[in-house]
Amino acid sequence: MVDTSVKLCDIQLKNPVIPASGTFGFGHEFAHWYDLNVLGAICLKGTTKDPRFGNETPRIAEAPAGMLNAVGLQNPGIEAVLETELPALRKLYSGPVIANISGFSKEEYVFCCEKADQSPHVDIIEVNISCPNVQSGGMSFGASAKDAGEITKAVRAVCKKPIFMKLTPNVTDIAEIARACEANGADGISLINTLLAMRIDIKNRKPVLANTTGGLSGPAVFPVALRMVWQVYKAVKLPIIGMGGVSCPEDVVEMMLAGATAVQVGASNLQNPFACPEIIDGLPPLLERLGVSRIAELIGAAHY
Repeated sequence: MVDTSVKLCDIQLKNPVIPASGTFGFGHEFAHWYDLNVLGAICLKGTTKDPRFGNETPRIAEAPAGMLNAVGLQNPGIEAVLETELPALRKLYSGPVIANISGFSKEEYVFCCEKADQSPHVDIIEVNISCPNVQSGGMSFGASAKDAGEITKAVRAVCKKPIFMKLTPNVTDIAEIARACEANGADGISLINTLLAMRIDIKNRKPVLANTTGGLSGPAVFPVALRMVWQVYKAVKLPIIGMGGVSCPEDVVEMMLAGATAVQVGASNLQNPFACPEIIDGLPPLLERLGVSRIAELIGAAHY
C-alpha cells in the first residue's frame, strides 16, 4: 500500500495534489463533478479587498501547449468570500483550505490576510505577490526582493496561520526573492505564477487579448517551473508548493523530486474538470512502478 500523504507546516494532506488558484473557483463549483474530499487541499480563487469585475474581454487566448489568461482577479471581495463562499465549500469539503490573497498595496494585503487568518475555514494563506504595485509604477511586488520582503513582513505581523508567498517567474533571480520572503517570516513558498506573454491576431493585426498581455500557463511552462522549484529548494529551508503546467502523475513526481512538498494543478482543470482526481488515481500505480512506498520520500530527492 503506497502512502501518498504529505505535510505542509504540520497540516496533513492525504495526497500532494491541490487545484491551483484561479482554475477551480471557490471549490464548491466542482462538487457536482466529483467528491472534493479526494483532493489533498483546495486553493481558492484569488481574493482582493473589494469586489472586482476583472479585465475586459477577450481575456483568454490559446497558445501551443498552453493558454494565456488576463482575467484580472475577478472576485466578489474578501467579505463575500469569508461569509458566503467558504461556508458553502465547508458543507462539501473537510480537507485543508488555502486562501489566495492578492492586493495592490501593502495595506490591502494586510487587511485581507488578517481577515483570512481569522476565518475558522482557512488553514493556509497563499499571498500572491505577482500583483502590480500601484505605489511603485505598476511593477509586480514579487519582482523586487525588497518589496517581497516588505509584504511578507507585513502580513506575518497579522497572521498566526502559515503563510506561503506565491512568486512570479518574471524575474532574473527567483532564489533572491525566495530568500527575502524566508528572512521576513514566510512559512513556505508557492511557485510559479504565470509567465508574461501575448498573442496577435494576424487578420486584424491587433493583440488577441483586450489587456494586450496575459499570463501563459499549461504544459509549455512546466520545464521553467521545474527549474525554479529546483533553485528555490536549494536557496531556502521552507516547504514549497510547486505549480506550472502540471498535467499528469509523472509531473507531480518530477516536481517533488525537484523539491516541492505539494503540487498545484492549474490549466489542466480548465481543459478537464476531472484532471485532479485522475492525477491522484494515477499516483499509487506510478509510485509502485518506481519502487516508492511513501511519496514524501521524493521531496527534493533529485538533489541527493
